Amino acid sequence: MSTETTRPAAIEIQGLHKSFGELEVLRGIDFRIGYGEVVCVIGPSGSGKSTLLRCANLLEQPTAGKVLVGGVDITDPEVDIDRVRRRVGMVFQSFNLFPHLSVLENLTIAQRRVLGRGKEEAAEAARENLAKVGLTDKEDSYPGRLSGGQQQRVAIARALSMGPELMLFDEPTSALDPELVGDVLAVMRTLADEGMTMMVVTHEMGFAREVADRVVFMDDGNVVEEGGPDEVLVRPGHQRTRAFLARVTEPQRPRSER
Repeated sequence: MSTETTRPAAIEIQGLHKSFGELEVLRGIDFRIGYGEVVCVIGPSGSGKSTLLRCANLLEQPTAGKVLVGGVDITDPEVDIDRVRRRVGMVFQSFNLFPHLSVLENLTIAQRRVLGRGKEEAAEAARENLAKVGLTDKEDSYPGRLSGGQQQRVAIARALSMGPELMLFDEPTSALDPELVGDVLAVMRTLADEGMTMMVVTHEMGFAREVADRVVFMDDGNVVEEGGPDEVLVRPGHQRTRAFLARVTEPQRPRSER
């Protein structure tokens, strides 16, 4: 039997429920992402997309169900969650950069404090990832001197500098002006092309169509439909999916016809 068939999923979610008081946000989600897979999660506001993603890294504690990362049950009270989180990079809507630190310092501080890397080793990793996001010339700049798109690319480089096995993106372009979105999505396309495992909560339907191996449509705390980009975004089978896409996209042709 091949190691690929026996390797655990990058993320496996089983029977996940999440409530905030009396509000049930996730209603029994089963969800799986294999290594090297790019999965885009779409749906209307309030559907539970971001809560699902935050539960995948235990930034939100599930009410019920299990979350396994690389086969490790992170909902087990005995698990070393900080150790597991080192394998998972996360990029938020807001950039969460330290304003009093330079770009290079923002990229090296966690490497040194969490991974125990020396100054030069951390700086080498930081510069390698700044080059990947096209910001080599900004290492001495401070976040306040950067555009929103540049700050988000710095945030991506910071996450990559920790050497994650998978990346979680929570609507990474939603806070950006439209003209700045393209550069961030280009970085994410490159990561996908390089084989990075990615779970992306997004409202960018074009990006999902081009990059995702699988698209998941959520509504009212449930996974309504999932499948390949053409299957979900071009020929959705569920009326709720069709109604959502009619509001947010123009009619699309399958990738094979473009």
